[in-house]
Amino acid sequence: MPDTDRPASHCLLDLAPPDIQWFLDRSDIVLVPIGSCEQHGAHLPLGTDTITALEVARRAAAKSDVPYAPPFWAGYSPQHMRETEAGVGTITFRAATLVEAWYDICRSLIHHGWNKLVFVNGHGSNTKIIDPLLRRVRYETGAFVALYKPYAERYMGMIGDLLENPPDETPGWHASELETSQVLAHDEALVRMDRAADDRAQAPPWLPKTFLKQDGAPDVEFQGYQYFVFPMDHGEFSQTGVIGNPFRATAEKGEQALERFADHLAAAIDEFRPLEVEITRRAFEERV
Repeated sequence: MPDTDRPASHCLLDLAPPDIQWFLDRSDIVLVPIGSCEQHGAHLPLGTDTITALEVARRAAAKSDVPYAPPFWAGYSPQHMRETEAGVGTITFRAATLVEAWYDICRSLIHHGWNKLVFVNGHGSNTKIIDPLLRRVRYETGAFVALYKPYAERYMGMIGDLLENPPDETPGWHASELETSQVLAHDEALVRMDRAADDRAQAPPWLPKTFLKQDGAPDVEFQGYQYFVFPMDHGEFSQTGVIGNPFRATAEKGEQALERFADHLAAAIDEFRPLEVEITRRAFEERV
């Protein structure tokens, strides 16, 4: 017999209260995609990181039959603002503001009955500030809270065989082969390959010549070792906003990458299902 009450969507924005209850009766897990609104070169949209988070969360939710929150489209991106009136369009939240927004999302979801929250993060710099939030939610409420990072930067992981760029071209880096492929898989109309650039990171001129910057990671190399980190803007080490070669990107690669990440997350969700979680504080009493 078909389940006539089954919701037509897994996204909370599409659901009414009876649909929410349908999911809660079957699972205490909810996904929370988070991304950014920041420049990704001249060929990709500002929502590239949010697209990654949304696509992986949407696919994993469908595979696992759990709901996902609407994607939180802005992130921690101060390094992508560029000069005043540069017009790149990046919208960044201050760290404290963003953490409080994520906190309110978590407390709202816990208030409604979910015990296990999994952030699906498409933007690397969000990880710089999210740890206090994850700990705060766990310590205050007892909820199970996790961060999933479906992207590849230095760590190619399960998609190393999928990408063609050699390691010295940092194949997963900013607006390069992987991100371009994933946006192509999402909507080819959003990608303008006629504007794309093949570029590499360079150390900013204010650093001594003995310091090397080879990719978009925070680390800077000195005497062959990466023990230094400096606060620097993306424009100081990448004029185009691209780090790597996006010209090997294809929609097929993007589809495979998104599916692999979604399958991996869905497998983890199955492991999370039987975990017993005791919520010590469910009501969101400070909601005003």
